[in-house]
Amino acid sequence: MMWDVVTEALGRLYPQAEPWHVSYPAEGFALRAASAYPADGHWHFVTYGLGERQGFELTVRVVRGVEPQPPQWPFLLLNRVAVLADAAAEPFEEGQWADLGGPITGHPQGDGPPTGLSVVILAADPELGDRFLQLVGVTAAEAQSGDVDSDDELLVTDPGRA
Repeated sequence: MMWDVVTEALGRLYPQAEPWHVSYPAEGFALRAASAYPADGHWHFVTYGLGERQGFELTVRVVRGVEPQPPQWPFLLLNRVAVLADAAAEPFEEGQWADLGGPITGHPQGDGPPTGLSVVILAADPELGDRFLQLVGVTAAEAQSGDVDSDDELLVTDPGRA
């Protein structure tokens, strides 16, 4: 998936938003870049560059307060999962999940808050479709039991809930 496709898709969702962009160094990172868009009640993060190798881009929606800038830990989370996608024998699909072995926020090594969310489930992004796999943070117990029902149709991850 080319960068223009990602930019156009997010531009349709957030035509007035000023996204926050990051680029990753070529050495040691699976992604080329990512952006965070301020949305109603959450930040919507999206990757660039994974689609050219995997056929999909990753997204994650993270609860948002009044902060003017997005948290930095979701950018690192997206790269961690991109590394797993590149190493996987088969392409990632909706419904798969990955146990990250610790908080999805990277706590205490990074700037992320402490959380009991340590697994990400892959879902089709509810507004962008199946070419965008959204990471949804859950606890290991929720992933093991399959009890991850949510009333939130956008599947926003809130590290403060666990």
